[in-house]
Amino acid sequence: QLHLAESGGGLVQSGGSLRLSCVRSGFTFSRYAIIWFRQAPGKEREPVACITSSGGYVLYGDAERGRLTISQDSARNTVTLEVRSLQPEDTAIYTCAATNRNACVPDETSYGYWGQGTQVTVSA
Repeated sequence: QLHLAESGGGLVQSGGSLRLSCVRSGFTFSRYAIIWFRQAPGKEREPVACITSSGGYVLYGDAERGRLTISQDSARNTVTLEVRSLQPEDTAIYTCAATNRNACVPDETSYGYWGQGTQVTVSA
């Protein structure tokens, strides 16, 4: 059974950094894309960053690109999102999702497998 589990969220002060992990299990396909979405209170879910099984990646959002790093450790089935210089507007639930296609697309309907999400709260 396919499963995604996020970790690494929490409370952080403005200007701080977090590393969020998404660990997958039960994957039987070698081609995939893992994407991070976030949803802030009262706002729509938006894509943050995505990485494919071949190592290609996409960072979404003009304002965020300089603060994001996405990477993967295939041996540990883990995708890591690092967010630096956190601001209160980064407060959101961060969720990873997966598709069995080797392509990143920002449309959440393209992803059939979802984790439960991890809360990130940034204090001013």
